[in-house]
Parts: sequence; structure tokens; C-alpha cells
Amino acid sequence: MIFVGFKPLDIKEQEFVDVPLFKLVSFTLHEFDNKGLVTLMKGSQGIRYKDRYKVLDIDYTDNSKEYIANMRADEGLYKDIDDSVDLKGNVFYNREDGLIFQTDEATYSKKTHIAKTKAEYVMYRGLNKATGTKLVYNNKSNQIKSKNITINYKLKEKK
Repeated sequence: MIFVGFKPLDIKEQEFVDVPLFKLVSFTLHEFDNKGLVTLMKGSQGIRYKDRYKVLDIDYTDNSKEYIANMRADEGLYKDIDDSVDLKGNVFYNREDGLIFQTDEATYSKKTHIAKTKAEYVMYRGLNKATGTKLVYNNKSNQIKSKNITINYKLKEKK
């Protein structure tokens, strides 16, 4: 009789595949090895999943090689599986020796020490400036590959 006036609830079973483990606000993450500080990552907000961090206002520093490399962007995705960082929005890459590049999106692999972008970029080293549409930069070997390059190179004047 009760089922005539009321319909029982139809509860559907749901399966959640990608549930965040926790959320961080204004955080700093330090990674150490037996030699000292290897990675420093800061952000205004971070969401930790099983295999990655999604970070807003990311400030990522890799101190694992000869030169320290710092990357900043509006948003970043740090993946544990391959130790890589995908950066989006106002990407700024700065290396300790003065190499700088800016673009809209980039990927940096900590294992290979390669920073890549398929977007347009502007790169500076001292007074020299290069622009292009694709960049592959190896932080370890200091090699740069690019397409559609325009370079303004300042020669030193002889006194």
C-alpha cells in the first residue's frame, strides 16, 4: 500500500575513478635526496591525486643538475609517473646562467632535463633575443632546437 502513494528511491551505483586525495592552499613542497634539495614546488592552490599534483600559480625549481632551472606559470600539472611538469598560461623559464624563455605552454621532464613547447616563444640570453614557433631545450647538454627562428644577436664592440 505504501508503494502506491510513494515511489521508492532509485539509487544508482557510481564509480569514482579520479578522486583527489587532498587539497592544499598556499603550499611549498620540498624534495630531497642524499645530496640535498632536488625540487622545490610552490603554488597558491594544489590538488593531490594518486599520481599527480594539479597546481595553480606554480613556481617549480629543479636543482638536480649543474644549473638551477626555475619555471613559473598560471597552472601546472606535476606527474609522478615520469617526473614531468606540464605548464600552461604565462610560462616563464629561467636558468641560473641567464637563459630565459617565455611562452604560453611548455613541458619539462626532470628525467631528461628537456623543456619543450610547440607554441610561439621568446628567448633571451643577455642582450640576445630569439623568437620561434617550436622549442626543445636540453638543460643538461645546453642544446637548443627550434623552428621558424628570428634571432637578434648583439656583437661586442672592440675597443
